[in-house]
Amino acid sequence: MAILRTTPGGRPSVKLERTLAHPPEKVWRAVTSPEELAHWFPAAVALPETPAPGGKITFTFTQTGDVSEGEILGYRPPEVFEFTWNSDLIRIEVSADGAGSKLAFTHVFNRGEPDIALLGAGRHVTGWVACLDSLEAALDGREPEMPTDWHARMVHYIEEFGLEDGEVLDGGTIRFRRDLVWPPAEDVWNRLPQPEDGAEVLESRSPEVLAHTWLHDGKPAGRVRWEVTEDPLDGVRVELTQTVPAELADQLPDLLTTRHEQLNALFAGTFKVELEPWSAERRAEVRKRYS
Repeated sequence: MAILRTTPGGRPSVKLERTLAHPPEKVWRAVTSPEELAHWFPAAVALPETPAPGGKITFTFTQTGDVSEGEILGYRPPEVFEFTWNSDLIRIEVSADGAGSKLAFTHVFNRGEPDIALLGAGRHVTGWVACLDSLEAALDGREPEMPTDWHARMVHYIEEFGLEDGEVLDGGTIRFRRDLVWPPAEDVWNRLPQPEDGAEVLESRSPEVLAHTWLHDGKPAGRVRWEVTEDPLDGVRVELTQTVPAELADQLPDLLTTRHEQLNALFAGTFKVELEPWSAERRAEVRKRYS
Protein backbone atom coordinates (compact mmCIF):
# COMPACT_ATOMS: atom_id res chain seq x y z
CA MET A 1 0.00 0.00 0.00
CA ALA A 2 1.32 3.45 -0.92
CA ILE A 3 -0.11 6.61 0.61
CA LEU A 4 0.56 10.07 -0.84
CA ARG A 5 0.55 12.80 1.79
CA THR A 6 1.60 16.39 2.44
CA THR A 7 3.79 17.10 5.48
CA PRO A 8 2.91 19.92 7.92
CA GLY A 9 5.63 21.90 6.14
CA GLY A 10 3.85 21.52 2.81
CA ARG A 11 6.18 18.94 1.27
CA PRO A 12 4.86 15.93 -0.68
CA SER A 13 5.66 12.52 0.77
CA VAL A 14 4.81 8.87 0.24
CA LYS A 15 4.46 6.15 2.83
CA LEU A 16 4.65 2.42 2.12
CA GLU A 17 3.84 -0.29 4.64
CA ARG A 18 4.70 -3.98 4.71
CA THR A 19 3.86 -6.83 7.07
CA LEU A 20 6.88 -9.13 7.29
CA ALA A 21 7.07 -12.66 8.68
CA HIS A 22 10.29 -11.95 10.56
CA PRO A 23 11.07 -10.57 14.03
CA PRO A 24 11.93 -6.86 14.42
CA GLU A 25 15.59 -7.59 15.23
CA LYS A 26 16.11 -9.39 11.91
CA VAL A 27 14.28 -6.68 9.96
CA TRP A 28 16.29 -3.98 11.75
CA ARG A 29 19.56 -5.57 10.61
CA ALA A 30 18.23 -5.74 7.06
CA VAL A 31 17.46 -2.00 7.00
CA THR A 32 20.56 -0.71 8.82
CA SER A 33 23.49 -3.01 8.04
CA PRO A 34 25.38 -1.95 4.87
CA GLU A 35 25.90 -5.63 4.02
CA GLU A 36 22.16 -6.30 4.29
CA LEU A 37 21.16 -3.03 2.61
CA ALA A 38 23.12 -4.17 -0.45
CA HIS A 39 20.40 -6.80 -1.06
CA TRP A 40 17.64 -4.26 -1.62
CA PHE A 41 18.63 -0.57 -1.33
CA PRO A 42 19.21 1.16 -4.71
CA ALA A 43 22.72 2.39 -3.80
CA ALA A 44 25.64 1.09 -1.77
CA VAL A 45 25.43 2.65 1.70
CA ALA A 46 28.38 3.55 3.93
CA LEU A 47 27.52 4.30 7.57
CA PRO A 48 29.64 5.37 10.55
CA GLU A 49 30.98 2.48 12.64
CA THR A 50 28.66 3.59 15.42
CA PRO A 51 25.57 5.12 13.77
CA ALA A 52 24.03 8.07 15.64
CA PRO A 53 22.21 11.31 14.84
CA GLY A 54 24.57 13.69 13.09
CA GLY A 55 26.56 10.88 11.49
CA LYS A 56 27.29 11.10 7.77
CA ILE A 57 26.07 8.59 5.17
CA THR A 58 27.48 8.05 1.70
CA PHE A 59 25.45 6.58 -1.16
CA THR A 60 27.23 5.17 -4.21
CA PHE A 61 25.52 3.95 -7.37
CA THR A 62 27.73 1.08 -8.41
CA GLN A 63 26.76 1.19 -12.09
CA THR A 64 27.62 4.85 -12.60
CA GLY A 65 29.95 5.60 -9.69
CA ASP A 66 27.83 8.62 -8.72
CA VAL A 67 28.23 9.50 -5.05
CA SER A 68 25.87 11.51 -2.86
CA GLU A 69 25.68 12.18 0.86
CA GLY A 70 23.22 12.30 3.70
CA GLU A 71 22.99 12.64 7.45
CA ILE A 72 21.51 10.41 10.14
CA LEU A 73 18.64 12.23 11.86
CA GLY A 74 17.30 9.42 14.01
CA TYR A 75 18.70 6.04 15.06
CA ARG A 76 16.78 4.11 17.71
CA PRO A 77 17.36 0.34 17.46
CA PRO A 78 15.32 -1.62 16.63
CA GLU A 79 12.59 0.89 15.80
CA VAL A 80 13.56 4.02 13.85
CA PHE A 81 16.20 4.80 11.23
CA GLU A 82 15.78 8.29 9.76
CA PHE A 83 18.21 10.04 7.44
CA THR A 84 18.56 12.49 4.59
CA TRP A 85 19.65 11.57 1.08
CA ASN A 86 20.79 14.78 -0.56
CA SER A 87 17.93 16.97 0.71
CA ASP A 88 15.19 14.30 0.72
CA LEU A 89 14.22 12.53 3.93
CA ILE A 90 13.86 8.78 4.42
CA ARG A 91 12.29 7.33 7.56
CA ILE A 92 12.13 3.58 8.24
CA GLU A 93 10.09 2.36 11.20
CA VAL A 94 10.03 -1.23 12.45
CA SER A 95 7.51 -2.51 14.98
CA ALA A 96 6.46 -5.90 16.30
CA ASP A 97 3.38 -7.44 14.70
CA GLY A 98 2.55 -10.79 16.30
CA ALA A 99 5.40 -13.16 15.52
CA GLY A 100 6.57 -10.88 12.71
CA SER A 101 7.05 -7.19 12.05
CA LYS A 102 5.47 -4.20 10.44
CA LEU A 103 7.66 -1.96 8.32
CA ALA A 104 6.72 1.66 7.51
CA PHE A 105 8.84 3.40 4.87
CA THR A 106 8.41 7.14 4.30
CA HIS A 107 10.05 9.32 1.64
CA VAL A 108 9.65 13.11 1.88
CA PHE A 109 10.48 15.02 -1.33
CA ASN A 110 12.38 18.12 -0.21
CA ARG A 111 14.00 19.25 -3.46
CA GLY A 112 12.58 22.14 -5.46
CA GLU A 113 9.08 23.59 -5.42
CA PRO A 114 6.53 21.23 -3.82
CA ASP A 115 4.32 21.04 -6.93
CA ILE A 116 7.33 20.07 -9.07
CA ALA A 117 8.63 17.59 -6.49
CA LEU A 118 5.20 15.96 -6.41
CA LEU A 119 5.48 15.02 -10.10
CA GLY A 120 8.06 12.35 -9.24
CA ALA A 121 5.83 10.50 -6.75
CA GLY A 122 4.80 7.81 -9.26
CA ARG A 123 8.38 7.06 -10.23
CA HIS A 124 9.66 7.04 -6.63
CA VAL A 125 6.92 4.75 -5.34
CA THR A 126 7.47 2.34 -8.22
CA GLY A 127 11.15 2.14 -7.36
CA TRP A 128 10.62 1.75 -3.63
CA VAL A 129 7.99 -0.96 -4.11
CA ALA A 130 10.53 -2.94 -6.15
CA CYS A 131 13.15 -2.33 -3.44
CA LEU A 132 10.85 -3.50 -0.67
CA ASP A 133 9.98 -6.58 -2.73
CA SER A 134 13.72 -7.31 -2.83
CA LEU A 135 13.98 -6.69 0.93
CA GLU A 136 11.20 -9.17 1.58
CA ALA A 137 12.83 -11.73 -0.71
CA ALA A 138 16.17 -11.32 1.06
CA LEU A 139 14.53 -11.80 4.45
CA ASP A 140 12.80 -14.94 3.14
CA GLY A 141 16.03 -16.29 1.64
CA ARG A 142 14.68 -15.97 -1.93
CA GLU A 143 16.25 -14.46 -5.02
CA PRO A 144 14.48 -11.19 -5.90
CA GLU A 145 12.75 -10.92 -9.27
CA MET A 146 13.54 -7.60 -10.90
CA PRO A 147 10.56 -6.00 -12.65
CA THR A 148 10.52 -5.65 -16.42
CA ASP A 149 7.22 -3.74 -16.69
CA TRP A 150 8.47 -0.43 -15.30
CA HIS A 151 6.22 1.68 -17.53
CA ALA A 152 3.02 -0.12 -16.52
CA ARG A 153 3.97 0.05 -12.84
CA MET A 154 4.64 3.79 -13.01
CA VAL A 155 1.43 4.45 -14.91
CA HIS A 156 -0.48 2.66 -12.13
CA TYR A 157 0.77 5.08 -9.48
CA ILE A 158 0.66 8.15 -11.72
CA GLU A 159 -3.03 7.43 -12.28
CA GLU A 160 -3.67 6.55 -8.63
CA PHE A 161 -2.11 9.83 -7.46
CA GLY A 162 -3.84 11.92 -10.15
CA LEU A 163 -0.54 13.05 -11.66
CA GLU A 164 -1.50 12.51 -15.30
CA ASP A 165 -4.31 15.04 -15.45
CA GLY A 166 -4.11 18.47 -17.05
CA GLU A 167 -5.49 21.70 -15.64
CA VAL A 168 -6.89 25.00 -16.85
CA LEU A 169 -5.08 28.04 -15.50
CA ASP A 170 -6.43 31.56 -15.22
CA GLY A 171 -7.07 33.01 -18.65
CA GLY A 172 -7.97 29.65 -20.15
CA THR A 173 -4.45 28.26 -20.56
CA ILE A 174 -4.19 24.47 -20.59
CA ARG A 175 -1.23 23.01 -18.67
CA PHE A 176 0.16 19.50 -18.32
CA ARG A 177 3.33 18.66 -16.39
CA ARG A 178 4.77 15.17 -16.36
CA ASP A 179 7.79 13.47 -14.87
CA LEU A 180 9.51 11.40 -17.57
CA VAL A 181 12.14 9.75 -15.30
CA TRP A 182 15.55 9.51 -17.05
CA PRO A 183 15.30 9.46 -20.87
CA PRO A 184 17.81 11.57 -22.83
CA ALA A 185 16.31 15.03 -23.38
CA GLU A 186 17.06 14.63 -27.09
CA ASP A 187 14.86 11.53 -27.18
CA VAL A 188 11.97 13.46 -25.63
CA TRP A 189 12.51 16.31 -28.08
CA ASN A 190 12.36 13.95 -31.04
CA ARG A 191 9.07 12.53 -29.77
CA LEU A 192 7.26 15.84 -29.29
CA PRO A 193 4.10 16.22 -31.44
CA GLN A 194 4.94 18.45 -34.36
CA PRO A 195 3.03 21.61 -35.39
CA GLU A 196 0.15 21.02 -37.77
CA ASP A 197 0.48 22.13 -41.38
CA GLY A 198 0.19 25.89 -41.62
CA ALA A 199 1.17 26.58 -38.00
CA GLU A 200 3.99 29.04 -37.40
CA VAL A 201 6.97 27.93 -35.32
CA LEU A 202 7.53 30.66 -32.73
CA GLU A 203 10.50 29.15 -30.92
CA SER A 204 12.59 26.05 -31.53
CA ARG A 205 15.50 25.43 -29.18
CA SER A 206 16.50 21.76 -29.19
CA PRO A 207 16.14 19.90 -26.88
CA GLU A 208 14.44 22.38 -24.56
CA VAL A 209 11.64 24.46 -26.12
CA LEU A 210 9.24 24.09 -29.03
CA ALA A 211 6.52 26.70 -29.41
CA HIS A 212 4.13 27.24 -32.29
CA THR A 213 0.74 28.67 -33.14
CA TRP A 214 -2.39 26.57 -32.68
CA LEU A 215 -4.85 26.67 -35.55
CA HIS A 216 -8.63 26.53 -35.26
CA ASP A 217 -10.59 26.32 -38.50
CA GLY A 218 -7.31 27.01 -40.28
CA LYS A 219 -6.61 30.29 -38.45
CA PRO A 220 -4.21 31.04 -35.56
CA ALA A 221 -6.18 30.81 -32.31
CA GLY A 222 -3.53 30.37 -29.64
CA ARG A 223 -0.05 29.16 -28.81
CA VAL A 224 1.28 25.70 -27.93
CA ARG A 225 4.53 25.48 -25.99
CA TRP A 226 6.50 22.38 -25.00
CA GLU A 227 9.34 22.75 -22.50
CA VAL A 228 11.71 19.89 -21.63
CA THR A 229 13.71 20.28 -18.41
CA GLU A 230 16.63 18.04 -17.48
CA ASP A 231 17.77 18.00 -13.84
CA PRO A 232 20.94 16.17 -12.70
CA LEU A 233 19.21 14.82 -9.60
CA ASP A 234 15.59 14.46 -10.71
CA GLY A 235 15.79 13.43 -14.34
CA VAL A 236 13.61 14.85 -17.10
CA ARG A 237 10.17 16.42 -17.05
CA VAL A 238 8.02 18.06 -19.68
CA GLU A 239 5.54 20.92 -19.45
CA LEU A 240 2.91 21.62 -22.09
CA THR A 241 0.89 24.82 -22.19
CA GLN A 242 -1.72 25.86 -24.74
CA THR A 243 -3.53 29.18 -24.75
CA VAL A 244 -7.22 29.06 -25.61
CA PRO A 245 -9.21 32.29 -26.20
CA ALA A 246 -12.39 32.84 -24.19
CA GLU A 247 -14.60 32.49 -27.26
CA LEU A 248 -13.34 28.90 -27.70
CA ALA A 249 -13.74 27.86 -24.06
CA ASP A 250 -16.23 25.19 -25.10
CA GLN A 251 -13.32 23.43 -26.82
CA LEU A 252 -11.39 22.94 -23.57
CA PRO A 253 -12.61 19.41 -22.70
CA ASP A 254 -11.73 18.12 -26.17
CA LEU A 255 -8.38 19.90 -26.21
CA LEU A 256 -7.48 18.58 -22.74
CA THR A 257 -8.42 15.06 -23.82
CA THR A 258 -6.27 15.28 -26.95
CA ARG A 259 -3.26 16.62 -25.05
CA HIS A 260 -3.76 14.04 -22.30
CA GLU A 261 -3.50 11.26 -24.88
CA GLN A 262 -0.41 12.87 -26.40
CA LEU A 263 1.32 13.10 -23.01
CA ASN A 264 0.55 9.46 -22.25
CA ALA A 265 1.97 8.41 -25.62
CA LEU A 266 5.07 10.56 -25.08
CA PHE A 267 5.73 8.99 -21.68
CA ALA A 268 5.22 5.48 -23.04
CA GLY A 269 7.48 6.18 -26.00
CA THR A 270 10.41 7.02 -23.76
CA PHE A 271 10.11 3.44 -22.45
CA LYS A 272 9.93 2.14 -26.04
CA VAL A 273 6.27 1.23 -25.44
CA GLU A 274 3.88 2.04 -28.26
CA LEU A 275 0.29 2.69 -27.21
CA GLU A 276 -2.76 2.07 -29.35
CA PRO A 277 -4.81 5.20 -30.16
CA TRP A 278 -7.57 5.75 -27.64
CA SER A 279 -10.95 4.30 -28.44
CA ALA A 280 -14.01 6.53 -28.67
CA GLU A 281 -15.12 5.13 -25.30
CA ARG A 282 -11.80 6.04 -23.64
CA ARG A 283 -11.87 9.54 -25.12
CA ALA A 284 -15.42 10.02 -23.88
CA GLU A 285 -14.44 8.82 -20.41
CA VAL A 286 -11.48 11.21 -20.17
CA ARG A 287 -13.44 14.08 -21.71
CA LYS A 288 -16.08 13.66 -19.02
CA ARG A 289 -13.42 14.27 -16.37
CA TYR A 290 -12.59 17.60 -17.99
CA SER A 291 -16.16 18.75 -18.57
